Amino acid sequence: MTTRQNLFGVTLDALTMDQTVARCLDAVRAGERLEIGVVNAAKLVTMRRDPALARAVTGCDLVLADGQAVVWAGRLLRRPLPERVAGIDLFMRLLAEAEREGLSVYFLGARQDVLEKMLRRVAARFPRLRVAGSRNGYFDDDRQPEIADAIAASGAHMLFLGMTSPKKEIFTAGYGERSKVALVHGVGGSFDILAGVTRRAPERWQRLGLEWLYRALQEPRRLGRRYLTTNVSFALMTGRELLRRTPTVSTASTVTRGKS
Repeated sequence: MTTRQNLFGVTLDALTMDQTVARCLDAVRAGERLEIGVVNAAKLVTMRRDPALARAVTGCDLVLADGQAVVWAGRLLRRPLPERVAGIDLFMRLLAEAEREGLSVYFLGARQDVLEKMLRRVAARFPRLRVAGSRNGYFDDDRQPEIADAIAASGAHMLFLGMTSPKKEIFTAGYGERSKVALVHGVGGSFDILAGVTRRAPERWQRLGLEWLYRALQEPRRLGRRYLTTNVSFALMTGRELLRRTPTVSTASTVTRGKS
């Protein structure tokens, strides 16, 4: 049975990467539907002011800690999560397993040129992977039903959404079931990384929880202020939660006296 932890009012699944991959494959083999949601510090902050995003994420079957800061906050608040399950790493593991087991996949997201570059690189890395279909992520909301129907018609087992939040979460919540895939995983900017358009932080930066800084340094004007603001907000959220959970001196003294 999956252990779950409540962090900032959001229930997260305390799974390792291997356990997550196994859970995903079990669902696909059994023909069950499994929607995956991932959270990092920025998304947890945004969820507090965006009810639609919060409902979409918490409505997923698995909610995983994509950010190292979330794992650290869990340890600090005594709501431990075993490790970070980064969305892009899970994406790559699932592609490898899909190739090995003959499962088909569908890619939805990114610009058309980025999508085409990614598809070429995926084909080179996973030559036996069955790609049921793909589509860029630039479409009006009123086209979502027909896109979901096209995914369903493709017969894909797994759907990967290379779109930003909250678009990917809202598509998953509204049309994941209509797409008739067993597994839906929103992978954010992973298509851009696989296409070579953006670079992922080196492992050392990731271990130090500085992947956000590496990303901001690539696009400082667009991302610098956003990351700084959300990181400060997340630190304040964590601090407030820690204070709320820590007994005050007077309360602790009262408890001690009551036992004497």
